[in-house]
Amino acid sequence: MIGGLFVYNHKGEVLISRVYRDDIGRNAVDAFRVNVIHARQQVRSPVTNIARTSFFHIKRANIWLAAVTKQNVNAAMVFEFLLKIIEVMQSYFGKISEENIKNNFVLIYELLDEILDFGYPQNTDSGTLKTFITQQGIKSATKEEQMQITSQVTGQIGWRREGIKYRRNELFLDVLEYVNLLMSPQGQVLSAHVAGKVVMKSYLSGMPECKFGINDKIVMESKGRGLSGNSEAETSRSGKPVVVIDDCQFHQCVKLSKFETEHSISFIPPDGEFELMRYRTTKDISLPFRVIPLVREVGRTKMEVKVVLKSNFKPSLLGQKIEVKIPTPLNTSGVQLICLKGKAKYKASENAIVWKIKRMAGMKETQLSAEIELLETDTKKKWTRPPISMNFEVPFAPSGFKVRYLKVFEPKINYSDHDVVKWVRYIGRSGLYETRC
Repeated sequence: MIGGLFVYNHKGEVLISRVYRDDIGRNAVDAFRVNVIHARQQVRSPVTNIARTSFFHIKRANIWLAAVTKQNVNAAMVFEFLLKIIEVMQSYFGKISEENIKNNFVLIYELLDEILDFGYPQNTDSGTLKTFITQQGIKSATKEEQMQITSQVTGQIGWRREGIKYRRNELFLDVLEYVNLLMSPQGQVLSAHVAGKVVMKSYLSGMPECKFGINDKIVMESKGRGLSGNSEAETSRSGKPVVVIDDCQFHQCVKLSKFETEHSISFIPPDGEFELMRYRTTKDISLPFRVIPLVREVGRTKMEVKVVLKSNFKPSLLGQKIEVKIPTPLNTSGVQLICLKGKAKYKASENAIVWKIKRMAGMKETQLSAEIELLETDTKKKWTRPPISMNFEVPFAPSGFKVRYLKVFEPKINYSDHDVVKWVRYIGRSGLYETRC
């Protein structure tokens, strides 16, 4: 239940203002500007309470989007709603900027009227909204168009309209995974999990039904249905490896009843790009890189650091956009660097050595050596070494997630599964990938 919604620029000027409830006054606009945007110290928390009023805000570039309420609302739901608003606006006019918001303010007010009713979120699906809100505003619709709009809003398939036609039917599937790791200096994995999502771009004619199969083994602990057999050997009967998915979340187009009974993901896809599913896994993760640190303190004014980087994937694959950030003490006065591959630089503003490698093949090893000169200080407190963090991108799914099949059925229009061009891409990226030193 949201009392009001405000959009500000970086100066604190109000670009969009919509109040949905009487308990939110115009003074709330100034309260957020003074206490958050123009605050003397940077406000880190996305939730701010001012005079018994809660402000939930997100920032995109130089634009602040704030939801205001005096009720005890679900914070996660409010932030999910704010992100949905950003997503809808981006689908209409692209980049979120002050100029774009000023040029499209009439459209934004129309969208807010449809998205929120008396502070309650209604329809936030951009595909459905585009059927009756266009760039020029609401057009006068015929009776047939009005009936089509009504069925889009209230019907079972509100995310896709009928009559879509393409000369070439194509499907693009991206499996994006983010690896999160915390490793000890000795190489012991303290915690590791993969957060993944399947993003699909569909350019299909008619109202096709898609069937999507993966090498999954879903753990149903919440329902009390344990999986039979040995849980340690994560392989299927055919001998092929499977991925254990701890939890997953599907787009509204997925037929959950079929997933429960047949264990297949069946859906009628929205037109264009959408997120089909999200998942999380914690078992049998293939860690793409291993960082081996060696730190030696030579007296009080010198420190020697050696970092070995190993790639643990197939030699035929290439890791890209590799960046290793090695923290240095606050009293660092100078750093001498030698690296076998890539470029390394000491950044005093970040108190870290940043080592960048454009590409690195699998099953390779490289290293960096650094001599750090320190200023003498009176403090006897020992430097607590922050972990070494890493960023990268690899062309495979570290969890072992595989697309087994992707089939398309369209009985009304005369095209078959073989006529559809399908593309599948796997991308593994670093989340919070850290090694203690």
